[in-house]
Amino acid sequence: MKCRLCESERLLSVLDLGATPPCERFLAADELDLPETTYPLHLRLCEDCLLLQIPALITPEDTFTEYAYYSSFSDSWVDHARQFVEAAVRNLQLGPDSSIVEVASNDGYLLRHAVAAGIPCLGIEPSVNVGAAARAIGVPTVTAFLDEGLAEDIREEYGPADLVVANNVYAHIPDLLGFTRSLRTLVADDGWISIEVHHALNLVREAQFDTVYHEHFQYYTVLSAMRALATGGLSVVDVELLGTHGGSIRLWARPDEVASSPGTRVEAVLEEERRAGLHTTAGYRELEARARSVRRTLLRFLLDCYDQGLSVVGYGAPGKGNTLLNYCGIRPDLMAYTVDRNPYKHGRYTPGARIPILPPEQIEKDRPDVVVALPWNLSAELTTQLQYISAWGGRLVFPLPTLHTTIGPADFVRRITV
Repeated sequence: MKCRLCESERLLSVLDLGATPPCERFLAADELDLPETTYPLHLRLCEDCLLLQIPALITPEDTFTEYAYYSSFSDSWVDHARQFVEAAVRNLQLGPDSSIVEVASNDGYLLRHAVAAGIPCLGIEPSVNVGAAARAIGVPTVTAFLDEGLAEDIREEYGPADLVVANNVYAHIPDLLGFTRSLRTLVADDGWISIEVHHALNLVREAQFDTVYHEHFQYYTVLSAMRALATGGLSVVDVELLGTHGGSIRLWARPDEVASSPGTRVEAVLEEERRAGLHTTAGYRELEARARSVRRTLLRFLLDCYDQGLSVVGYGAPGKGNTLLNYCGIRPDLMAYTVDRNPYKHGRYTPGARIPILPPEQIEKDRPDVVVALPWNLSAELTTQLQYISAWGGRLVFPLPTLHTTIGPADFVRRITV
């Protein structure tokens, strides 16, 4: 394996999660007696450019041609997108003569706000099913994977974009250098690029091991993202810290020719990364020990619930949840089922762990004692949605960043495990 950014062979192992199936390959009932293909899930750090990465053992085509994730099923994520579009329109002075292109535009969760604002836009989405959902709500969408050829075709047909948006896709691309050049092709020579991606600072500091899965090929600090974007002639000029996905960064980049020097917020985040030891290899060396500690704590809690006769179910079936279930060895004896708002997943089973996925209404029917939130990063949204479980004394538990309860007695976790 060579670093996909700088081609160095000096790759340091920082987190080995074993072998698991790809996290978006949900199983139908008639597949339960069939074998599943698993792949190593092993995070490494390039000692030269400090890019965190895993081997590209699956392709984007394996995951995203027919995709089970619809962004619009998260109310908070749709609202996050609305606020972004409104701010971008205001701050960049976008209007009817401007254009926005979003890469990995999913079901139109973001560009629908551009359409409502009267701003010409185009989505690029490889998944046939979610791209069709975007077009159904009036969001123009090209069904394709972005590469350099497609970027040139879109620029020629639609013109350069004043704003290119790439939310939670910069980690999904094994051809990092080609994809970065494609972003530069899409954007106008005086335009802007906005990239949102999970911040590796939080991954390392809080042992967010469940953000590692086969579809995420690399994991960025601001430093490594700046180095990656520089390969395409793009400079980071600003950064925002976001609460999404357990802590993300929004990078604002521009073509080198018009980019100003990095702003004070960039320098502040770089300094925070430096203090955490992430600008050398030193800060990454305790990640595996932290992940193992989280695993032991969660398993101890679930085993104690089992021993005390408490019924436990999950909420959500996100990709990150499948990494957590498989790394921790959680099976239906410890979590009877999980529920999800996405009808596509109903009647299916989580990969590897093979936990049934049911509609959310099942929780109210069964009245379980404990609900474990697998998309723990949506804490506020899920606490509001699940407030009704308090009517029968149900407890809502989040496994990360530390095991805690938001519905039920504040000391519930401690009392169960003592």
